[in-house]
Amino acid sequence: MRQTRSYWPLALVLVATAACVRYHARPIAPARTMRDLEARRLDSPELGALLVANKEVETWPPAAWDLKSLTLAALYFHPDMDIARAQWGVARAGRITAGERPNPVLNPLLGYNATSPRSEVTPWIPEVALELTIETAGKRGIRIAEARHLADAARWEILSMAWSVRSRLRAALLGVHAEGERAGLLQDQERLQTEFVRLLELQKEAGEVSAYDVTAARIALDEVRLAAIESARAKEEAMASLAAALGLTRKALEGVTVPFDMFRRLEPDFPAGDIRRHAVLNRSDILKALAAYEASQSALRLEIAKQYPDFSLGPDYQLDQTDSKWTIGLALELPIFNRHRGPIAEALAAREESAARFLALQSQVLGELDAAIEDCRTAVRKSRVADDLAASLAGLERGARSRRDLGEISKLDLLGIQLELNAAALARLEAMVQAQEAVGRLENAAQSPLDVKDWITTLSRAPAGPEKERNDD
Repeated sequence: MRQTRSYWPLALVLVATAACVRYHARPIAPARTMRDLEARRLDSPELGALLVANKEVETWPPAAWDLKSLTLAALYFHPDMDIARAQWGVARAGRITAGERPNPVLNPLLGYNATSPRSEVTPWIPEVALELTIETAGKRGIRIAEARHLADAARWEILSMAWSVRSRLRAALLGVHAEGERAGLLQDQERLQTEFVRLLELQKEAGEVSAYDVTAARIALDEVRLAAIESARAKEEAMASLAAALGLTRKALEGVTVPFDMFRRLEPDFPAGDIRRHAVLNRSDILKALAAYEASQSALRLEIAKQYPDFSLGPDYQLDQTDSKWTIGLALELPIFNRHRGPIAEALAAREESAARFLALQSQVLGELDAAIEDCRTAVRKSRVADDLAASLAGLERGARSRRDLGEISKLDLLGIQLELNAAALARLEAMVQAQEAVGRLENAAQSPLDVKDWITTLSRAPAGPEKERNDD
Protein backbone atom coordinates (compact mmCIF):
# COMPACT_ATOMS: atom_id res chain seq x y z
CA MET A 1 0.00 0.00 0.00
CA ARG A 2 2.79 2.38 0.82
CA GLN A 3 4.46 1.70 -2.55
CA THR A 4 1.16 2.26 -4.35
CA ARG A 5 0.61 5.58 -2.60
CA SER A 6 4.09 6.73 -3.53
CA TYR A 7 3.39 6.21 -7.25
CA TRP A 8 0.01 7.95 -7.55
CA PRO A 9 1.43 11.44 -8.33
CA LEU A 10 3.46 9.92 -11.20
CA ALA A 11 0.36 8.13 -12.51
CA LEU A 12 -1.61 11.40 -12.38
CA VAL A 13 1.08 13.18 -14.41
CA LEU A 14 1.10 10.39 -17.03
CA VAL A 15 -2.69 10.51 -17.43
CA ALA A 16 -2.66 14.30 -17.83
CA THR A 17 0.11 14.07 -20.41
CA ALA A 18 -1.77 11.45 -22.43
CA ALA A 19 -4.83 13.73 -22.60
CA CYS A 20 -2.86 16.60 -24.15
CA VAL A 21 -3.47 17.67 -27.76
CA ARG A 22 -0.53 16.86 -29.96
CA TYR A 23 0.92 19.21 -32.57
CA HIS A 24 0.74 18.15 -36.21
CA ALA A 25 2.64 20.26 -38.74
CA ARG A 26 0.77 21.31 -41.90
CA PRO A 27 3.31 23.03 -44.15
CA ILE A 28 2.08 24.94 -47.21
CA ALA A 29 3.69 24.02 -50.52
CA PRO A 30 3.06 26.83 -53.04
CA ALA A 31 3.60 24.54 -56.03
CA ARG A 32 1.01 22.06 -54.78
CA THR A 33 -1.56 24.73 -53.94
CA MET A 34 -1.07 26.22 -57.41
CA ARG A 35 -1.73 22.81 -59.00
CA ASP A 36 -4.85 22.44 -56.86
CA LEU A 37 -6.14 25.84 -57.99
CA GLU A 38 -5.48 25.06 -61.63
CA ALA A 39 -7.22 21.68 -61.28
CA ARG A 40 -10.48 23.21 -60.05
CA ARG A 41 -13.48 22.73 -62.34
CA LEU A 42 -16.78 24.52 -62.34
CA ASP A 43 -18.60 21.19 -62.69
CA SER A 44 -16.70 19.67 -59.76
CA PRO A 45 -18.24 16.34 -58.64
CA GLU A 46 -17.58 17.26 -55.00
CA LEU A 47 -19.51 20.51 -55.40
CA GLY A 48 -22.31 18.67 -57.20
CA ALA A 49 -22.60 16.06 -54.44
CA LEU A 50 -22.76 18.80 -51.81
CA LEU A 51 -25.46 20.79 -53.64
CA VAL A 52 -27.56 17.72 -54.45
CA ALA A 53 -27.33 16.51 -50.84
CA ASN A 54 -28.51 19.92 -49.61
CA LYS A 55 -31.28 19.99 -52.28
CA GLU A 56 -29.94 23.18 -53.85
CA VAL A 57 -30.02 21.57 -57.30
CA GLU A 58 -31.73 18.50 -58.73
CA THR A 59 -29.19 17.53 -61.39
CA TRP A 60 -25.50 18.18 -61.82
CA PRO A 61 -23.99 19.86 -63.72
CA PRO A 62 -26.70 22.28 -64.86
CA ALA A 63 -27.37 22.68 -68.56
CA ALA A 64 -26.72 26.42 -68.33
CA TRP A 65 -25.07 28.38 -65.55
CA ASP A 66 -27.32 31.15 -64.25
CA LEU A 67 -26.54 33.62 -61.45
CA LYS A 68 -27.84 31.26 -58.75
CA SER A 69 -25.78 28.24 -59.77
CA LEU A 70 -22.68 30.37 -60.30
CA THR A 71 -23.18 31.95 -56.88
CA LEU A 72 -23.31 28.53 -55.25
CA ALA A 73 -20.07 27.61 -57.02
CA ALA A 74 -18.43 30.87 -55.93
CA LEU A 75 -19.42 30.29 -52.31
CA TYR A 76 -17.78 26.87 -52.56
CA PHE A 77 -14.56 27.88 -54.32
CA HIS A 78 -13.79 31.48 -53.39
CA PRO A 79 -10.92 31.83 -50.87
CA ASP A 80 -12.59 34.80 -49.15
CA MET A 81 -15.26 32.40 -47.91
CA ASP A 82 -12.56 30.13 -46.49
CA ILE A 83 -11.12 33.10 -44.59
CA ALA A 84 -14.54 34.02 -43.17
CA ARG A 85 -15.22 30.42 -42.14
CA ALA A 86 -11.79 30.18 -40.50
CA GLN A 87 -12.44 33.39 -38.56
CA TRP A 88 -15.72 31.94 -37.37
CA GLY A 89 -13.82 28.84 -36.25
CA VAL A 90 -11.46 31.04 -34.23
CA ALA A 91 -14.43 32.78 -32.59
CA ARG A 92 -16.10 29.46 -31.77
CA ALA A 93 -12.85 28.21 -30.23
CA GLY A 94 -12.96 31.31 -28.03
CA ARG A 95 -16.11 29.90 -26.42
CA ILE A 96 -14.10 26.88 -25.29
CA THR A 97 -11.50 29.16 -23.76
CA ALA A 98 -14.17 31.25 -22.03
CA GLY A 99 -15.79 28.18 -20.46
CA GLU A 100 -12.63 26.66 -19.03
CA ARG A 101 -12.23 26.69 -15.27
CA PRO A 102 -8.90 27.52 -13.58
CA ASN A 103 -6.75 24.44 -13.02
CA PRO A 104 -5.64 23.60 -9.47
CA VAL A 105 -1.97 24.21 -8.73
CA LEU A 106 0.08 21.52 -6.98
CA ASN A 107 3.14 22.76 -5.08
CA PRO A 108 5.40 19.95 -3.76
CA LEU A 109 7.93 21.20 -1.18
CA LEU A 110 10.80 19.56 0.64
CA GLY A 111 12.13 20.84 3.96
CA TYR A 112 15.10 19.83 6.09
CA ASN A 113 15.38 20.07 9.87
CA ALA A 114 19.04 21.00 10.38
CA THR A 115 18.71 21.40 14.17
CA SER A 116 17.29 17.96 14.94
CA PRO A 117 19.73 15.63 16.73
CA ARG A 118 21.01 12.67 14.90
CA SER A 119 18.57 9.86 15.29
CA GLU A 120 16.82 7.24 13.32
CA VAL A 121 14.12 9.74 12.39
CA THR A 122 14.79 11.38 9.00
CA PRO A 123 15.41 15.15 9.06
CA TRP A 124 13.67 15.58 5.68
CA ILE A 125 10.18 17.14 5.79
CA PRO A 126 8.11 16.50 2.62
CA GLU A 127 5.19 18.82 2.05
CA VAL A 128 2.44 19.10 -0.60
CA ALA A 129 0.33 22.25 -1.08
CA LEU A 130 -2.70 22.50 -3.35
CA GLU A 131 -4.16 25.79 -4.57
CA LEU A 132 -7.80 25.86 -5.79
CA THR A 133 -9.10 29.08 -7.39
CA ILE A 134 -12.84 29.68 -6.99
CA GLU A 135 -14.38 32.33 -9.26
CA THR A 136 -17.17 34.48 -7.89
CA ALA A 137 -19.97 36.71 -9.22
CA GLY A 138 -20.69 34.45 -12.23
CA LYS A 139 -17.57 35.51 -14.15
CA ARG A 140 -17.38 32.27 -16.12
CA GLY A 141 -20.96 32.56 -17.35
CA ILE A 142 -20.39 36.18 -18.39
CA ARG A 143 -17.24 35.18 -20.30
CA ILE A 144 -19.19 32.46 -22.11
CA ALA A 145 -21.91 34.96 -23.05
CA GLU A 146 -19.34 37.42 -24.40
CA ALA A 147 -17.64 34.70 -26.45
CA ARG A 148 -21.02 33.57 -27.81
CA HIS A 149 -21.82 37.09 -29.02
CA LEU A 150 -18.39 37.37 -30.64
CA ALA A 151 -19.00 34.03 -32.39
CA ASP A 152 -22.37 35.34 -33.60
CA ALA A 153 -20.63 38.42 -35.02
CA ALA A 154 -18.14 36.19 -36.86
CA ARG A 155 -21.02 34.11 -38.19
CA TRP A 156 -22.74 37.20 -39.61
CA GLU A 157 -19.42 38.14 -41.20
CA ILE A 158 -19.66 34.93 -43.24
CA LEU A 159 -22.98 36.14 -44.65
CA SER A 160 -21.51 39.57 -45.38
CA MET A 161 -18.64 37.94 -47.23
CA ALA A 162 -21.07 35.68 -49.09
CA TRP A 163 -23.01 38.70 -50.33
CA SER A 164 -19.75 40.43 -51.30
CA VAL A 165 -18.80 37.37 -53.36
CA ARG A 166 -22.23 37.36 -54.99
CA SER A 167 -22.01 41.09 -55.72
CA ARG A 168 -18.62 40.78 -57.43
CA LEU A 169 -19.88 37.79 -59.39
CA ARG A 170 -22.94 39.68 -60.66
CA ALA A 171 -20.80 42.66 -61.66
CA ALA A 172 -18.40 40.36 -63.53
CA LEU A 173 -21.31 38.63 -65.31
CA LEU A 174 -22.72 42.01 -66.31
CA GLY A 175 -19.32 42.98 -67.68
CA VAL A 176 -19.08 39.79 -69.75
CA HIS A 177 -22.61 40.33 -71.11
CA ALA A 178 -22.04 44.02 -71.89
CA GLU A 179 -18.74 43.43 -73.67
CA GLY A 180 -20.20 40.54 -75.65
CA GLU A 181 -23.15 42.64 -76.80
CA ARG A 182 -20.88 45.59 -77.56
CA ALA A 183 -18.56 43.38 -79.61
CA GLY A 184 -21.50 42.17 -81.70
CA LEU A 185 -22.80 45.69 -82.31
CA LEU A 186 -19.33 46.96 -83.23
CA GLN A 187 -18.92 44.07 -85.65
CA ASP A 188 -22.19 45.07 -87.34
CA GLN A 189 -21.11 48.70 -87.33
CA GLU A 190 -17.78 47.81 -88.93
CA ARG A 191 -19.57 45.85 -91.66
CA LEU A 192 -21.98 48.73 -92.35
CA GLN A 193 -19.23 51.34 -92.23
CA THR A 194 -17.08 49.32 -94.62
CA GLU A 195 -19.92 49.14 -97.12
CA PHE A 196 -20.60 52.84 -96.55
CA VAL A 197 -16.96 53.71 -97.41
CA ARG A 198 -17.05 51.49 -100.51
CA LEU A 199 -20.15 53.24 -101.85
CA LEU A 200 -18.68 56.67 -101.10
CA GLU A 201 -15.52 55.79 -103.01
CA LEU A 202 -17.65 54.78 -106.01
CA GLN A 203 -19.51 58.08 -105.81
CA LYS A 204 -16.20 59.94 -105.48
CA GLU A 205 -14.96 58.33 -108.68
CA ALA A 206 -18.19 59.46 -110.34
CA GLY A 207 -17.63 62.97 -108.98
CA GLU A 208 -20.74 62.96 -106.81
CA VAL A 209 -19.00 63.42 -103.42
CA SER A 210 -15.78 65.09 -102.34
CA ALA A 211 -12.62 63.45 -101.05
CA TYR A 212 -13.32 65.05 -97.67
CA ASP A 213 -16.49 62.98 -97.28
CA VAL A 214 -14.61 59.78 -98.12
CA THR A 215 -11.79 60.63 -95.69
CA ALA A 216 -14.24 61.33 -92.89
CA ALA A 217 -15.94 57.97 -93.52
CA ARG A 218 -12.59 56.17 -93.49
CA ILE A 219 -11.66 57.82 -90.18
CA ALA A 220 -14.98 56.68 -88.75
CA LEU A 221 -14.24 53.14 -89.99
CA ASP A 222 -10.81 53.16 -88.34
CA GLU A 223 -12.36 54.34 -85.07
CA VAL A 224 -14.87 51.49 -85.21
CA ARG A 225 -12.07 48.98 -85.80
CA LEU A 226 -10.09 50.35 -82.86
CA ALA A 227 -13.22 50.19 -80.69
CA ALA A 228 -13.75 46.57 -81.77
CA ILE A 229 -10.19 45.65 -80.78
CA GLU A 230 -10.64 47.38 -77.41
CA SER A 231 -13.97 45.59 -76.93
CA ALA A 232 -12.32 42.21 -77.55
CA ARG A 233 -9.67 43.03 -74.95
CA ALA A 234 -12.32 44.20 -72.48
CA LYS A 235 -14.30 41.00 -73.01
CA GLU A 236 -11.27 38.85 -72.15
CA GLU A 237 -10.62 41.02 -69.11
CA ALA A 238 -14.26 40.58 -68.07
CA MET A 239 -13.91 36.79 -68.41
CA ALA A 240 -10.79 36.89 -66.24
CA SER A 241 -12.72 38.95 -63.66
CA LEU A 242 -15.53 36.39 -63.77
CA ALA A 243 -13.08 33.57 -63.12
CA ALA A 244 -11.56 35.50 -60.21
CA ALA A 245 -15.04 36.18 -58.79
CA LEU A 246 -15.68 32.42 -58.85
CA GLY A 247 -12.34 31.55 -57.28
CA LEU A 248 -11.29 29.68 -60.44
CA THR A 249 -8.78 30.09 -63.24
CA ARG A 250 -9.69 31.44 -66.65
CA LYS A 251 -9.21 27.99 -68.17
CA ALA A 252 -11.99 26.57 -65.98
CA LEU A 253 -14.58 28.68 -67.84
CA GLU A 254 -13.84 27.27 -71.28
CA GLY A 255 -16.96 25.72 -72.80
CA VAL A 256 -19.27 27.13 -70.09
CA THR A 257 -22.63 28.44 -71.33
CA VAL A 258 -24.10 31.37 -69.41
CA PRO A 259 -27.52 32.80 -70.35
CA PHE A 260 -27.83 36.53 -69.73
CA ASP A 261 -31.64 36.78 -69.68
CA MET A 262 -31.54 38.35 -66.24
CA PHE A 263 -29.81 41.43 -67.72
CA ARG A 264 -32.21 41.77 -70.63
CA ARG A 265 -35.21 42.53 -68.44
CA LEU A 266 -35.63 45.32 -65.96
CA GLU A 267 -38.40 45.48 -63.37
CA PRO A 268 -38.93 49.11 -62.35
CA ASP A 269 -41.71 48.44 -59.82
CA PHE A 270 -39.81 47.49 -56.68
CA PRO A 271 -41.21 48.15 -53.19
CA ALA A 272 -38.83 50.82 -51.92
CA GLY A 273 -40.36 50.97 -48.43
CA ASP A 274 -40.09 47.22 -47.89
CA ILE A 275 -36.52 47.27 -49.19
CA ARG A 276 -35.50 49.97 -46.72
CA ARG A 277 -37.09 48.25 -43.74
CA HIS A 278 -35.70 44.85 -44.68
CA ALA A 279 -32.18 46.21 -45.13
CA VAL A 280 -32.08 48.27 -41.94
CA LEU A 281 -33.25 45.33 -39.84
CA ASN A 282 -31.69 42.34 -41.58
CA ARG A 283 -28.43 43.27 -43.29
CA SER A 284 -25.73 40.94 -42.06
CA ASP A 285 -23.34 43.78 -41.19
CA ILE A 286 -26.05 45.39 -39.05
CA LEU A 287 -26.69 42.10 -37.27
CA LYS A 288 -22.94 41.70 -36.84
CA ALA A 289 -22.71 45.17 -35.28
CA LEU A 290 -25.62 44.28 -32.99
CA ALA A 291 -23.83 41.09 -31.87
CA ALA A 292 -20.66 43.12 -31.27
CA TYR A 293 -22.67 45.53 -29.12
CA GLU A 294 -24.03 42.62 -27.06
CA ALA A 295 -20.45 41.39 -26.64
CA SER A 296 -19.43 44.83 -25.34
CA GLN A 297 -22.26 44.64 -22.80
CA SER A 298 -21.00 41.27 -21.62
CA ALA A 299 -17.48 42.70 -21.40
CA LEU A 300 -18.80 45.50 -19.18
CA ARG A 301 -20.63 42.99 -16.98
CA LEU A 302 -17.41 41.01 -16.63
CA GLU A 303 -15.39 44.04 -15.53
CA ILE A 304 -18.09 44.94 -13.00
CA ALA A 305 -18.05 41.35 -11.72
CA LYS A 306 -14.29 41.59 -11.25
CA GLN A 307 -14.95 44.03 -8.40
CA TYR A 308 -15.74 40.94 -6.37
CA PRO A 309 -12.43 39.16 -5.88
CA ASP A 310 -11.92 35.47 -6.47
CA PHE A 311 -10.48 33.49 -3.61
CA SER A 312 -8.11 30.57 -3.44
CA LEU A 313 -8.26 27.61 -1.09
CA GLY A 314 -4.88 26.21 -0.15
CA PRO A 315 -4.97 22.84 1.64
CA ASP A 316 -1.49 21.80 2.73
CA TYR A 317 -0.10 18.48 3.97
CA GLN A 318 3.24 18.11 5.77
CA LEU A 319 4.99 14.98 7.03
CA ASP A 320 7.16 16.34 9.85
CA GLN A 321 9.30 13.46 11.07
CA THR A 322 6.47 10.90 11.15
CA ASP A 323 3.95 13.57 12.26
CA SER A 324 1.17 14.30 9.73
CA LYS A 325 0.19 17.98 9.75
CA TRP A 326 -2.73 19.53 7.80
CA THR A 327 -3.38 23.22 7.18
CA ILE A 328 -5.94 25.08 5.09
CA GLY A 329 -5.24 28.55 3.75
CA LEU A 330 -7.56 31.13 2.20
CA ALA A 331 -6.25 33.86 -0.12
CA LEU A 332 -8.20 36.71 -1.70
CA GLU A 333 -7.47 40.10 -3.17
CA LEU A 334 -8.08 43.09 -0.91
CA PRO A 335 -9.59 46.03 -2.89
CA ILE A 336 -7.61 48.70 -1.04
CA PHE A 337 -5.48 50.55 -3.57
CA ASN A 338 -7.99 50.32 -6.44
CA ARG A 339 -11.50 49.05 -6.93
CA HIS A 340 -11.28 48.19 -10.62
CA ARG A 341 -12.66 51.58 -11.64
CA GLY A 342 -10.29 51.97 -14.61
CA PRO A 343 -11.21 48.75 -16.48
CA ILE A 344 -14.91 49.40 -15.79
CA ALA A 345 -14.62 52.90 -17.27
CA GLU A 346 -12.84 51.49 -20.34
CA ALA A 347 -15.50 48.82 -20.83
CA LEU A 348 -18.26 51.41 -20.42
CA ALA A 349 -16.64 53.65 -23.03
CA ALA A 350 -16.20 50.64 -25.34
CA ARG A 351 -19.91 49.91 -25.05
CA GLU A 352 -20.74 53.51 -25.93
CA GLU A 353 -18.41 53.28 -28.93
CA SER A 354 -20.07 50.04 -30.06
CA ALA A 355 -23.52 51.64 -29.79
CA ALA A 356 -22.34 54.66 -31.77
CA ARG A 357 -20.92 52.39 -34.47
CA PHE A 358 -24.23 50.55 -34.72
CA LEU A 359 -26.21 53.76 -35.12
CA ALA A 360 -23.68 55.12 -37.62
CA LEU A 361 -23.96 51.93 -39.67
CA GLN A 362 -27.75 52.12 -39.74
CA SER A 363 -27.56 55.75 -40.84
CA GLN A 364 -25.01 54.86 -43.53
CA VAL A 365 -27.23 52.03 -44.80
CA LEU A 366 -30.23 54.37 -45.01
CA GLY A 367 -28.16 56.88 -46.97
CA GLU A 368 -26.93 54.19 -49.34
CA LEU A 369 -30.46 52.91 -49.84
CA ASP A 370 -31.93 56.34 -50.59
CA ALA A 371 -29.18 57.11 -53.09
CA ALA A 372 -29.37 53.67 -54.69
CA ILE A 373 -33.17 53.80 -55.02
CA GLU A 374 -33.07 57.21 -56.71
CA ASP A 375 -30.16 56.11 -58.90
CA CYS A 376 -32.08 53.01 -59.91
CA ARG A 377 -35.20 54.99 -60.78
CA THR A 378 -33.19 57.44 -62.87
CA ALA A 379 -31.42 54.61 -64.68
CA VAL A 380 -34.75 52.93 -65.41
CA ARG A 381 -36.13 56.15 -66.91
CA LYS A 382 -32.99 56.56 -69.02
CA SER A 383 -33.25 52.98 -70.19
CA ARG A 384 -36.87 53.54 -71.21
CA VAL A 385 -35.90 56.61 -73.26
CA ALA A 386 -33.15 54.60 -74.97
CA ASP A 387 -35.66 51.83 -75.71
CA ASP A 388 -38.07 54.35 -77.23
CA LEU A 389 -35.28 55.84 -79.36
CA ALA A 390 -34.19 52.41 -80.58
CA ALA A 391 -37.80 51.47 -81.37
CA SER A 392 -38.29 54.70 -83.34
CA LEU A 393 -35.10 54.16 -85.33
CA ALA A 394 -36.05 50.53 -85.96
CA GLY A 395 -39.34 51.72 -87.43
CA LEU A 396 -37.50 54.31 -89.48
CA GLU A 397 -35.12 51.62 -90.74
CA ARG A 398 -38.01 49.38 -91.81
CA GLY A 399 -39.56 52.29 -93.69
CA ALA A 400 -36.22 53.06 -95.32
CA ARG A 401 -35.92 49.47 -96.51
CA SER A 402 -39.34 49.69 -98.11
CA ARG A 403 -38.43 52.97 -99.80
CA ARG A 404 -35.13 51.46 -100.96
CA ASP A 405 -37.01 48.54 -102.50
CA LEU A 406 -39.22 51.06 -104.31
CA GLY A 407 -36.17 52.96 -105.51
CA GLU A 408 -37.06 56.15 -103.64
CA ILE A 409 -33.76 56.29 -101.74
CA SER A 410 -30.27 55.01 -102.46
CA LYS A 411 -28.45 52.22 -100.70
CA LEU A 412 -26.11 54.82 -99.24
CA ASP A 413 -29.08 56.56 -97.60
CA LEU A 414 -30.22 53.20 -96.17
CA LEU A 415 -26.73 52.53 -94.81
CA GLY A 416 -26.74 55.93 -93.11
CA ILE A 417 -30.01 55.09 -91.37
CA GLN A 418 -28.70 51.65 -90.38
CA LEU A 419 -25.56 53.23 -88.91
CA GLU A 420 -27.77 55.57 -86.86
CA LEU A 421 -29.77 52.55 -85.71
CA ASN A 422 -26.53 50.81 -84.69
CA ALA A 423 -25.41 53.89 -82.76
CA ALA A 424 -28.78 53.94 -81.02
CA ALA A 425 -28.36 50.26 -80.14
CA LEU A 426 -24.97 51.05 -78.59
CA ALA A 427 -26.55 53.90 -76.61
CA ARG A 428 -29.34 51.57 -75.52
CA LEU A 429 -26.74 49.01 -74.41
CA GLU A 430 -24.95 51.65 -72.34
CA ALA A 431 -28.24 52.68 -70.76
CA MET A 432 -29.04 49.04 -69.98
CA VAL A 433 -25.62 48.53 -68.39
CA GLN A 434 -26.04 51.66 -66.27
CA ALA A 435 -29.50 50.51 -65.19
CA GLN A 436 -28.25 47.06 -64.25
CA GLU A 437 -25.31 48.60 -62.38
CA ALA A 438 -27.82 50.73 -60.47
CA VAL A 439 -29.85 47.61 -59.68
CA GLY A 440 -26.66 45.97 -58.43
CA ARG A 441 -25.94 48.93 -56.15
CA LEU A 442 -29.47 48.77 -54.78
CA GLU A 443 -29.14 45.03 -54.20
CA ASN A 444 -25.86 45.61 -52.39
CA ALA A 445 -27.45 48.29 -50.22
CA ALA A 446 -30.32 45.92 -49.38
CA GLN A 447 -28.17 42.76 -49.40
CA SER A 448 -31.02 41.02 -51.18
CA PRO A 449 -32.00 40.37 -54.81
CA LEU A 450 -34.63 42.72 -56.23
CA ASP A 451 -36.61 40.25 -58.30
CA VAL A 452 -40.17 41.46 -57.79
CA LYS A 453 -41.64 37.99 -58.11
CA ASP A 454 -39.39 36.60 -55.39
CA TRP A 455 -39.39 39.66 -53.15
CA ILE A 456 -42.03 38.39 -50.72
CA THR A 457 -40.16 35.09 -50.48
CA THR A 458 -36.94 36.96 -49.85
CA LEU A 459 -38.51 38.90 -47.00
CA SER A 460 -39.95 35.75 -45.45
CA ARG A 461 -36.52 34.11 -45.54
CA ALA A 462 -34.74 37.05 -43.95
CA PRO A 463 -32.18 35.76 -41.46
CA ALA A 464 -33.36 35.83 -37.85
CA GLY A 465 -30.52 35.92 -35.33
CA PRO A 466 -28.34 32.88 -34.75
CA GLU A 467 -29.98 30.30 -32.56
CA LYS A 468 -29.17 30.89 -28.93
CA GLU A 469 -27.31 27.96 -27.47
CA ARG A 470 -27.64 26.70 -23.94
CA ASN A 471 -25.35 28.23 -21.36
CA ASP A 472 -23.48 25.43 -19.64
CA ASP A 473 -22.03 27.37 -16.73
